[in-house]
Amino acid sequence: MSARISNTPLREYLLPFLDYCEVEKGLSANTQRNYQQYLNLFIRWLKEVGQDNLKPHELSADHIWDYRLFIARQYKTPRGEYLSKKSQNYYLIALRALLAFLAERDIETLPASKIKLAKQKPDETISFLEVRDIEAMLQVPNTKNLQGLRDRTIMELFFSSGMRISELVALNQDQMSMLKDNATTRTYELSIIGKGKHIRTIFISPRAAQWIREYLKQRHDIDKPLFTNLRSRQSESNRLTPRSIQKMIQRCAMLAGVSKKVTPHTLRHTYATDLLEHGADLRSVQELLGHKNVATTQIYTHVTNKRLRDIHEKFHSNGKVKE
Repeated sequence: MSARISNTPLREYLLPFLDYCEVEKGLSANTQRNYQQYLNLFIRWLKEVGQDNLKPHELSADHIWDYRLFIARQYKTPRGEYLSKKSQNYYLIALRALLAFLAERDIETLPASKIKLAKQKPDETISFLEVRDIEAMLQVPNTKNLQGLRDRTIMELFFSSGMRISELVALNQDQMSMLKDNATTRTYELSIIGKGKHIRTIFISPRAAQWIREYLKQRHDIDKPLFTNLRSRQSESNRLTPRSIQKMIQRCAMLAGVSKKVTPHTLRHTYATDLLEHGADLRSVQELLGHKNVATTQIYTHVTNKRLRDIHEKFHSNGKVKE
């Protein structure tokens, strides 16, 4: 079937695209929110340049280039920062997904392949902490009050399980019922719904389990979310947001004297790095992180490469200089 010309402006395809992401692609609510945020900027930019009613078939490579210049040189986040190359790519990937959706609906538009992503430096792909930095951060919250106890528990759970932030904020109190046995040496298994709505298993260490117990013991409510905004009075809407957790972790890192920028994903990277440094293989780490493809897990080759070099230097006879 040949593509058809549509006289509906591009901006009006945003909601049908988000419905498609949910119903046909099965994308998580978090991914849908991100796509909406990224595409809202594109729609806003079209309005600013007088192209508010641009039709799909009118979109050109020149529009894409001008938009790329805008997000690279002009646009600033609400915090007043320019977008990194990695963040710019998130906006471009969302736009590519929208164009692919239109093409699947046989609507004539610019091919998604015409949108090229910005090249990233290899050192932008991963950041992790030393375990001593994690331990220093864990000591920052004042666990004598409920908020500090909650914050300590969140970081313990991140480092124990390697969860994504979207997975952690979605946890509910009733999922922790297995901790009632009060075992102090047991590692617990928990099935969660991960990225792409795939069910996967995470593991909660005895130490993290004990912190969850202590936190729940101090909770005197029946609210559904496991981690709540203690200032909110409403039950479901008081679920702690990813942004609140990000700010808390950045604060704890700063107070612990950690010089680099620390995010929840940094803790996930640190979890994976720690596993590999203690001998876990890449395939096992792939399963533990919930990566669909091992190629995604290969960003951690900075660890495996170092370990292989150490093994080579220790055991390979040709590597030793004979005097």
